[in-house]
Amino acid sequence: MFPTYIHFVIVVRSFSFILQMRPPFVGSTILVLSLFVCCSSSTDGNIKTEKTLAIIKPDGLLGNYTDDIKKTIVEYGFRIFKEKIVQLDEATVKSFYAEHSSKSFFSSLIKYMTSGPVLVMVLEKDNAIADWRALMGPTDASKAKITHPHSIRAKCGLDMQKNGVHGSDSPKSAQREIPFFFNELSADVIAEHDEL
Repeated sequence: MFPTYIHFVIVVRSFSFILQMRPPFVGSTILVLSLFVCCSSSTDGNIKTEKTLAIIKPDGLLGNYTDDIKKTIVEYGFRIFKEKIVQLDEATVKSFYAEHSSKSFFSSLIKYMTSGPVLVMVLEKDNAIADWRALMGPTDASKAKITHPHSIRAKCGLDMQKNGVHGSDSPKSAQREIPFFFNELSADVIAEHDEL
């Protein structure tokens, strides 16, 4: 199987590292090893990947963080499998966040999520769900700024609700959330999620 873009990023990073190394023979050895590792695949020719839903929320999109977030996504080895910009209406937000309907913040959540367009993406890589959640950082962006200062929410978010991005919190949530926005991608399990 030909290496994916993810593997290309690894090679480019290795090559930029090599340019800074001395003597050149050491760097050459590392480049050869990187190429060998990135181009290998499993014995049956399949590379198993996982998909997760990612949303750049209105504050992320309108705050001009989109390009930086997408660049970070690719740099961390994700492939953007599908993406689209949508303007959510009240009914869609109510349906997507239905499990929060009895909570005090539900009406402000609806107002916030309908305040501007969002970028919805399906991200793909090994361990995509956990890795995307780690890259996003804690739900409360104000806490993320202290505990995870390099996370997306620390850089782009403001608080618990206006935290810049959303990600599926489990495989079951991903199976529900991906077809919610991308009808062509079917799901076998529909489950609730508890992440904002």
